[in-house]
Amino acid sequence: MAELDLLRFLAALAVVAFHYLVAYASVWGERPAELFPALAPIAGLGILGVELFFIISGFVILMTVWGRGLGAFARSRLVRLYPAYWLSLAAVAALYGLTGAKALNPKLSPGDYLLNATMFQRLFKVTDASGVYWSLWAELRFYLLIAILVIVGVTHGRVLAFCGIWLAAALGVKLLEGYEVFESELLREIVMPDYAPYFVAGMALYLVHKHGGHWLPWLYVAASYGLSLDSALSRVARRVDAAGFKNMPVTDLGVIIALTLIFVLMALVALGALRLKPSRTLTALGGTTYPLYLFHSVIAVALIPLLTGALPAWAVATVTTLVAILVSYLVYSFAERPIQRLLKPRRGTQTPTTPAVQMEKTSVP
Repeated sequence: MAELDLLRFLAALAVVAFHYLVAYASVWGERPAELFPALAPIAGLGILGVELFFIISGFVILMTVWGRGLGAFARSRLVRLYPAYWLSLAAVAALYGLTGAKALNPKLSPGDYLLNATMFQRLFKVTDASGVYWSLWAELRFYLLIAILVIVGVTHGRVLAFCGIWLAAALGVKLLEGYEVFESELLREIVMPDYAPYFVAGMALYLVHKHGGHWLPWLYVAASYGLSLDSALSRVARRVDAAGFKNMPVTDLGVIIALTLIFVLMALVALGALRLKPSRTLTALGGTTYPLYLFHSVIAVALIPLLTGALPAWAVATVTTLVAILVSYLVYSFAERPIQRLLKPRRGTQTPTTPAVQMEKTSVP
């Protein structure tokens, strides 16, 4: 679905804009919002690019598991997530191990880097090697929940039940916050009350796309939207409180408008009203998205201090963004895709797939 390729790439660009123009003070050596005062209020909303990723992931993952077994699903996720991730982890380790770079340095031991290679470092309370890895832990937990659905069997009715139970659990955990007797870190890790609404919204919208606009999936979308507003406003407010409004100039109204636009765009995709003709360009943009998300921090740490002083701030940000996109495309074309082809099952060993699976693109955090 070419429109999802484009939306995924735009989500990655939004995250890049947020980091480069608002968040990366240690990389610039000063507050980026002061360097880009006109762009900062919009770029700050790029923090919600991850929320768009989660909704797209709910949509695409449900599409890809329909008609698949657990083994095929697990293999497809391993092949999709890990090659580019390992390359980015190696880049992070090389950057801080072989240069004098200090900005965003996670200060990890070799053992910590090895644990990061599993992508389960948060389970063991080990710091992420790159700040962007946090969303991958949410994706992995989503995959584990989807694996349960795959084992039971993916049908329209079971997906509706799955979405309803997960939403109810997320709401319950949110409502019981503050009551010590009900608080459980394990329960929060499993239910993911802050992120569940995005994944459920994506799954419900795929049901609309596949089976038509019945009332229950739309009810799930509406409920997910309400819970997502609460989660998004809280997440952005924490960033504003930590940095100060001057350095993170994002208003509640801006968050509401941005999140509403995200849900509207995904609803249009589900209804087939936002359909784009497939092309090599859009496929390349979609493929570049995941490496761009993983590598843009490393490239910023390497380039921005080097270029600052020699070029105006706007030129530094532009050049760094273009280099990040180029490097990400090269990683996708000459590293990630060959590794994926090598790891995919050979012809004759693959399980039969439905047309929806054959249309599979990719999913990123």
